[in-house]
Amino acid sequence: MNWLEGYRSRELCEALAMEICRLATRPMRFMEVCGGHTRAIRKFGIPSLLPETISLLSGPGCPVCVTGRAFIDQAISLSSQEDTEVCTFGDLIRVNGNHGSLEKARAEGKQIRIVLSSLDAVEHAKRNPEKKIVFLGIGFETTAPGTAAAILKASRDGIGNFSVLSAHKLMPPAMEGIISEGIPIDGYICPGHVSTITGTRMYQPIVENFKIGCVISGFEPLDLMHSILMLIRQVLNDKPKVEIQYARAVKPMGNPEAQRMMYEVFETADEWWRGLGFLKNSGLKPKHKYYEFDARKVFDIPTFKETDPKGCICGEILKGLKTPHQCKLFARTCTPVNPVGACMVSTEGACQTWFNYEGKN
Repeated sequence: MNWLEGYRSRELCEALAMEICRLATRPMRFMEVCGGHTRAIRKFGIPSLLPETISLLSGPGCPVCVTGRAFIDQAISLSSQEDTEVCTFGDLIRVNGNHGSLEKARAEGKQIRIVLSSLDAVEHAKRNPEKKIVFLGIGFETTAPGTAAAILKASRDGIGNFSVLSAHKLMPPAMEGIISEGIPIDGYICPGHVSTITGTRMYQPIVENFKIGCVISGFEPLDLMHSILMLIRQVLNDKPKVEIQYARAVKPMGNPEAQRMMYEVFETADEWWRGLGFLKNSGLKPKHKYYEFDARKVFDIPTFKETDPKGCICGEILKGLKTPHQCKLFARTCTPVNPVGACMVSTEGACQTWFNYEGKN
């Protein structure tokens, strides 16, 4: 028996859909802020199971989608420096900067290497002491502990030719930024992976300050339908709170060891988000104690202007203001094979997800 069958039961999904239809007698808008949820919602056809009163919005939850073009430009600039090699996860290599992508730069001979983990980059630095290895740290609370572990290992093993160009981001400031811009949301479908690290406490200010409910969801159809039902009940009862639907993976305290590593190495910093601009204390940079592993302290890196391609509406899509079908570039000049906007690059990006599961028109 496939263990996933228990989370994909047609009968149980239909039962949840019936209960949702019974309760959702007025319009409600829920936003997911996780690329894994964005993909799962479209892949499993969750919107088709819901009444017209329920709207699902895709928020800024895909790491590749929210990473700025200026960061890509800085990475390319580093790869052009003598004896310097940039290591990155695969998805990022196809994101365009203002002056091309890492993929294009690599084709032109720049030293850019795809790695599967931050520790791979540390090992690469150890095997190549004549090179300066720069790891591109992107993602949220999920990936930041891994980058912290790499810096701690490099520090412990005396690997001085390893550093990190950090664009790590923290989820709560973006969630609060969406609400502060006046975008109407009745509840957040909170990220499951991030929450395995953080636990529930970081969502509490959203409930207390904005009266918006938060349900941490898993990634299977029953998880998502159950999470939507939990949010509907919160709205109807006018009792927003933080709840864990994904209890088989997420604990209220999260992963204390991962949190300890993350905040041993990093401190908060202002960070730029696509669609939201700079948000105060929404990013992570190495603490002074670990400056020797901070690429921005090790190298003289030029600054670049944040821009988006002409006609691209990724910023508005990431705030739930528009859908990919409303972009004039969608499925025409912007496709998964030739992505113009960042949301078309990753399989978890809103635009590629719509391209793959919602059709091209």
